Amino acid sequence: MALLRRKLKVLVTVMIVNLFIFLLISLNSSQDKDGSHKIHIPSKIFWKKLVPSSPYWNRQQQILDLQNNPVLMANYSATDMPDWLNNTSLTSDPCQPNLKVTTQVKDYNSLPQRFKDFLLYMHCRSYPIMVDQPDICKKPPFLLLAVKSLASHFDRRQAIRQSWGRAGVIANQTVVTVFLLGNTIAGDHQPDLSRMLHYENDFHKDIIQWDYRDSFFNLTVKEVLFLEWIQTRCPGAHFIFKGDDDVFVNTHRILDFLEGLSEPKARDLFVGDVITNAGPHRDKKVKYFIPESMYIGMYPKYAGGGGYLYSGDIAARLHSVSQYVALYPIDDVYTGMCLKKLGLAPEKHKGFRTFNIEEKYRSNPCAYKSLMLVHPRTPQEMIEIWNWLSSPDLNCQ
Repeated sequence: MALLRRKLKVLVTVMIVNLFIFLLISLNSSQDKDGSHKIHIPSKIFWKKLVPSSPYWNRQQQILDLQNNPVLMANYSATDMPDWLNNTSLTSDPCQPNLKVTTQVKDYNSLPQRFKDFLLYMHCRSYPIMVDQPDICKKPPFLLLAVKSLASHFDRRQAIRQSWGRAGVIANQTVVTVFLLGNTIAGDHQPDLSRMLHYENDFHKDIIQWDYRDSFFNLTVKEVLFLEWIQTRCPGAHFIFKGDDDVFVNTHRILDFLEGLSEPKARDLFVGDVITNAGPHRDKKVKYFIPESMYIGMYPKYAGGGGYLYSGDIAARLHSVSQYVALYPIDDVYTGMCLKKLGLAPEKHKGFRTFNIEEKYRSNPCAYKSLMLVHPRTPQEMIEIWNWLSSPDLNCQ
């Protein structure tokens, strides 16, 4: 009993000493040198002064990021907000040309016309729909095939309808196919195909067309409008394939792949031919040329625009986040930017061959059996490859 009392006495003593040391340290840490107690409040903003980025796209993205940051914006009143951060100077009509850009991009006058057009209308995201299919997803499809096309590409669309884009029930799953088109303007010097296009749509009922200029740099506009269309007309689609009209797609292989996915994997699915460690081309002769006055930095991981596959859940999230990502003139890079904003990245799948396969295998039917996509292929080649894969006599063992 005496031993127990001594142990308890030692334990209590140690606890009292520790408490005293703690109080002493706390008292000293809360006192100034003169012994007075003070709470120190920073007298200045602890983050760096906001400085605008020089390249035009980077600056527009910076503005979007700041305007949607309530913590930072709370430090500015309407009167002391920097001019460059106040992006409300556009006209009341959001799709009128933004002429201020002509002085905000230092080399604007020397840029190719396609850049001038893009910059003038970069802020516009809403265009009227000319041809729609409001009931095409009345029964939510398992797979929605969305094909980027041009009005003049009738032969490509017809080849897709006769091959990998056949709508209906395939392998016990509902497949819906739509073709995504813009419009032409007088300056494009294109023949008027509107009557032919309406006849085509009356017959097939699979064309979606918006009233904007269908150009290479406006493929990003097509992407944004399509994401909006999905949420309006086809929100129940389980999966979406989106690609060009000069690719061959092994629809059966895609359906097999999708049916084998687990629930978490299916929900966050975004696969394709992923490009990493890429940046803008600075050679003016290259189709993908981007001047330094427009963008500086590396690109995020992105799937080549020839074709990629993603879930309906990802489509909804891309639609939401795209409002916070400034339009960029290369659509597949833009989609990669949106994914990065979501904290996601596309996953590389060896079945997507957007840069073709070796020439020695191109005439071998079995080379296509395990692939999901091959680019490029002519309309005649699409039909030929589809017939190969559909033949009951095909033996690839």
